[in-house]
Amino acid sequence: MNRITPGLPVQAYRTFEISSPLATHWAPATCAEVDCDHYVNGWTSVIDESTDLGQQQAHYIRHDTSRRHREERQPNGMTAFTFEPGQRCFGASKHQVPVGRPEVYLSRGGDWRGTTGQPLQHSGPEGWLDEFQTNQDRLHTLIERG
Repeated sequence: MNRITPGLPVQAYRTFEISSPLATHWAPATCAEVDCDHYVNGWTSVIDESTDLGQQQAHYIRHDTSRRHREERQPNGMTAFTFEPGQRCFGASKHQVPVGRPEVYLSRGGDWRGTTGQPLQHSGPEGWLDEFQTNQDRLHTLIERG
């Protein structure tokens, strides 16, 4: 990442964050629950069996009894495996849905270079927004003073 180096020390900055951590705010989901495009429309995986990886992928697909597919050899030597809709995709283990917990509202001293002091976790958006606006007003006043 390419960042502009700030003109002031890290202690002069305040960072405001709203987050929904994966560990506490998300749960595993099925393809149907996330309306996965491959699940809804089906998909085609084109495999190059002239490589070791392609041979391994083709072997896995041919021996996977959990998914239905058609196999077609293409003129360019590749193999196309076409999967009909309504099946779990290969990325299904990565699907997640929000569990409905409220976001976490944090503020802390510092910036991307480091933090100063303890982070403050707000109980909701109101306190976080109030602190953010107060900070913005303070910055505006400092800028106007020169």
